[in-house]
Amino acid sequence: MKPIAVAIVCKTPAAGKSKTRLSPPLRPDECAAISCCFIRDLAQTIQSLVDDGGVAGCALYTPLGSEAGLRRLLPEGFHLILQGDGDLGTRLLKGVADLLAAGFGGAILVNSDSPTLPKAILRAAVDAVRSGDNVVLSPALDGGYTLIGLSQPHSRLFDDIPWSTGEVNRLTLERARDIGLPVFNVPGWYDVDDAPSFAMLEHEVNGVPPSFAASDLIGAAAPATCRFVRERRN
Repeated sequence: MKPIAVAIVCKTPAAGKSKTRLSPPLRPDECAAISCCFIRDLAQTIQSLVDDGGVAGCALYTPLGSEAGLRRLLPEGFHLILQGDGDLGTRLLKGVADLLAAGFGGAILVNSDSPTLPKAILRAAVDAVRSGDNVVLSPALDGGYTLIGLSQPHSRLFDDIPWSTGEVNRLTLERARDIGLPVFNVPGWYDVDDAPSFAMLEHEVNGVPPSFAASDLIGAAAPATCRFVRERRN
């Protein structure tokens, strides 16, 4: 059975170029530092799935030439797949196609802004992708999606989407209906990409789970992110 690729869609962190919407409240150097934490923690959650079997950890990354810096944040054995050019939809579609061409049985693309994304959500997504030709979505609180999973590339899902708006998930569902593609929704989570969502992360680090989360849904430990948040507060 071919493994399912679970890939973090990321930009190798660099001050002034990473998580810029988090400034303020963070300084540019802190934005880069917390981006490192996010990638490191999410990769560890994915690695726990790899250890269970049937999953391969990957990073769909940019820019070319930053591989050494990115590898320092990832577990040994993670596959690096370079992003293509174009808008986000073009790059996501190419990422899915490249992962399938590399021999994986399906591809799950995960944004790099959700360091506490529960393992249970990723596991449900892996199982759904393996079940057949469908689209798997984990809706994000901001109207986007935290992950998208496919076992076949479907370009219509990425056409004419106003990326970085609250319409992304809704329009993706419409595109799936347009082409008769079944939709499998897994539980949603939140992205940390601005001051309000950073405040949500601070609450979670302090032991207050997100209000939207089901009682049986526990955020990942995210030790690097938690350490960053606590040290910044002191």
